[in-house]
Amino acid sequence: MDLVFCGTPRFAVPTLERLVEAGFHVQLVVTQPDKPRGRGLELAASPVKLCAMTLGLPITQPDKIKKNEELQAQLAELNPEAIIVVGYGRIIPQWMIDLPRFGNLNLHASLLPKYRGAAPIQWAIASGETVTGVTIMRIDAGLDTGDILQQRETPIGDDDTAETLAPRLAAIGATLMVETLRGLQAATMVAVPQDHALASLAPILKKEDGLIDFRRPARQICDRLRGFQPWPGGFTSFRGKGLGVGLVRSFMPAVGSAGGPGSVTITADHLLVECGAGTQLELLEVQPEGKKRMAARDFVHGYHPSTGDRLGGL
Repeated sequence: MDLVFCGTPRFAVPTLERLVEAGFHVQLVVTQPDKPRGRGLELAASPVKLCAMTLGLPITQPDKIKKNEELQAQLAELNPEAIIVVGYGRIIPQWMIDLPRFGNLNLHASLLPKYRGAAPIQWAIASGETVTGVTIMRIDAGLDTGDILQQRETPIGDDDTAETLAPRLAAIGATLMVETLRGLQAATMVAVPQDHALASLAPILKKEDGLIDFRRPARQICDRLRGFQPWPGGFTSFRGKGLGVGLVRSFMPAVGSAGGPGSVTITADHLLVECGAGTQLELLEVQPEGKKRMAARDFVHGYHPSTGDRLGGL
């Protein structure tokens, strides 16, 4: 089967590798332009571009695709049977949707229609889900609203973060994409419309999503901290300065605190914070503004928080 592959991030790399491994003919890889990174702001290639170069595949990096006549002519000449889209980072225009025989197939990192949007892995963990998965869907003009071809579930572990879960989902999705294409070739694949009434959104993350609201129950705060790794992470304030929050442990019910959400209790070098619903967090690692991350006991010894102090503006 002749394919065009559109993708950019590391999450997309396993799918590209598996397609080539499985013998599909990837005629062209479309990825975003090189972007400045690091202190020197030197241009850096996307993970998909680096993978495509290793595999010896043709690459194009258009700035825009919606009204790109050159790209449209190039893809029309290639006439792929399917266009594979994994984290490309651009809205697929109608002319691309209409082009291939089998459509534009997207690997989405959730069990659609749940968590439509740019950050499904992060929001699934942050919302306390215990199961997630991947979906292969046929792209239409909506936001992750297309018909479903295949899905596969996987559990979310108590210690999973967005960083640990993403590679597992990428590997599952790569295998599922190959299975889906073979099913389309064999005419055994049946597309199923999504139930839009069950849809939920997973919007792109913003810095303020990492601001800890201690009025939430401790377990919810833990889930959000796990989901929002590595960015935006979790943060609050202490004595008017920023305080990043790393590792935490949740307790229910709260012990030895009655100052309300955000109030601190210090016990034998342990840093405890009262949360909502009568729960409590133990902060295990923190990062004072302008400093390196440190263990909570070092923070207690160096910054001398007292029982009754408060974190955040609550």
